[in-house]
Amino acid sequence: MAIEVIQEKCVGCRMCVHACPFAAIDMLSNVAVINDKCVQCGACVESCKFDAIILRKHEEVEVSAEDYRDVWVFAEQKKGVVQSVVYELLGEGKKLAEKRKQKLVAVLLGENVTIEAQKLIGRGADKVYVLDAAVFKNYQADVYSKALTKLIQEHKPEIILTGATTIGRSLIPRVAVELKTGLTADCTGLDIDEERGLLLQTRPAFGGNIMATIICPNRRPQMATVRHKVMKEAEIDPKHKGEIIKVDPKKFSFKSRTTLLDIVEEIEETVNLTEADIIVSGGRGIGSAENFGLIEEFAKTIGAAVGASRAAVDSGYKPYSHQVGQTGKTVCPKVYFACGISGQIQHLVGMQSSDIIVAINKDPDAPIFKISTYGIVGNLFDILPALIKKFKK
Repeated sequence: MAIEVIQEKCVGCRMCVHACPFAAIDMLSNVAVINDKCVQCGACVESCKFDAIILRKHEEVEVSAEDYRDVWVFAEQKKGVVQSVVYELLGEGKKLAEKRKQKLVAVLLGENVTIEAQKLIGRGADKVYVLDAAVFKNYQADVYSKALTKLIQEHKPEIILTGATTIGRSLIPRVAVELKTGLTADCTGLDIDEERGLLLQTRPAFGGNIMATIICPNRRPQMATVRHKVMKEAEIDPKHKGEIIKVDPKKFSFKSRTTLLDIVEEIEETVNLTEADIIVSGGRGIGSAENFGLIEEFAKTIGAAVGASRAAVDSGYKPYSHQVGQTGKTVCPKVYFACGISGQIQHLVGMQSSDIIVAINKDPDAPIFKISTYGIVGNLFDILPALIKKFKK
């Protein structure tokens, strides 16, 4: 789509200039001119009383599916270390690639990441495109999206997968818009329709009450973000051979509208939530941010991560980074303690695949007990101190 000004109709009233929230309209010779800040929001179209501004849709042309091959995985890294969700994507991507009789390819952007690229080969990647430069050390949306988009346009993969992480959710929609293709977010299942060769992208809908399977029949590549901890990691195979292709970073434009000033990391004494084998989560039943110290003490005692329900986060007991559920993180630990959590469907979506679920709630009819492996009915302020004392022994 594009915003166009019909010069013959423009009377220079400047109403569009005042209406534009992005300062994307200049006045030249008393005529409105759209500059490169325009995001096609359409505010100027609605403000013009003289029909001098129009939002023109570009004619869509269906792509030829035969021109696109291979399954790509965006290899997200932080501090030069590939994140574990990437290994899950490689495991699932390998299955898709084998069904399509294609290659599994990883794309790694970072600084000094050659060793990490070799790890991707060991996890099943047949090729790894590496963009190694200082500008890629830390994630920046504009820089990463431009580089990834150009690579995709050049090599034309059929399928692109990325983790439904903070970075993945920021990056991949930008790429999908540039490529004018579809994107399915937060997938929990992937498969191939072998008759039509389409990617079947399954994700929860309507609060997790149904599972929707989405396809992208007319555009390429087919793109999906995948929830962390819902798929098994690709196993390490030291005998697997692959090719590392170093891409010259000079062929990309690194102009960005933003500047990274600093990275402030949350200091947490317990282990990372998405990587944890044991998680202790608290809900609204905790009562206050101060009372959450009991959850943290129990988690520290047993070497667990600290989670929270949306109700607890909304109440200010814990920051959003600890939220488990449909609008938070999906986790799959060996043991999940749900303390003072009623068990609404939005929370269950994010933790119900845990191996063992231990629910502690004073309400015997709480929905959480329907999916729990073990249930303790009682006051958590009596039960947790007793558990802490027992485990410390």
